[in-house]
Amino acid sequence: MIVKVKIIFYSMYGHTYRLAEAIAQGAREVPGADVEIFQVQELASSEILEKCGAKKTRESFAHIPIAKPVDMVDADAVIFGTPSRFGNMCAQMRYFLDQTGGLWSQNAFVGKVGSAFTSSATQHGGQETTLISFYMTLMHLGMVIVGLPYTENRQTTMSEISGGTPYGATSISGASGGRMPSENELAMARFQGKHVTNITSKLVNSNVT
Repeated sequence: MIVKVKIIFYSMYGHTYRLAEAIAQGAREVPGADVEIFQVQELASSEILEKCGAKKTRESFAHIPIAKPVDMVDADAVIFGTPSRFGNMCAQMRYFLDQTGGLWSQNAFVGKVGSAFTSSATQHGGQETTLISFYMTLMHLGMVIVGLPYTENRQTTMSEISGGTPYGATSISGASGGRMPSENELAMARFQGKHVTNITSKLVNSNVT
């Protein structure tokens, strides 16, 4: 049976986009997975993006379609990616989720699997609070939360500075934003994508009559 997985992210400098690609790669390893990637609408002006040095970077994933809340309705699982902003999700992702009220009132998301990943500039930088607070919204929508278990023990590595939490894959960009996700961080993202999709497949197939 086909399992529909949608990955919805926001990225300014490409870090969460890299993680989203890895998430998708892992999800596609599960037989029957139909995986799509979307990005949420940008709220900053072109002038601001230019001043921030993000305009050119964002052009590299401009081909990714813009998500609408209705895109979540036919998904079996939705995996969200957001940069951490002061220990919380970014404004662009908050704006997207705040548009789900009408569908929420119709119980459109109840029983769907939800998961999240993030990136921050510094090693700790609010990654865990970003993911935990994100899950509060998903629980209000009625979604079933799936995190990132310690199965591969990559979160416990001592051989490098690395992101990675039991709440979801994370990466560290560095103060200048120049550090892209490491192979260890990408491996956790791939595992999360596969793990979420496997759990979703079991839930979907258990409801087959």
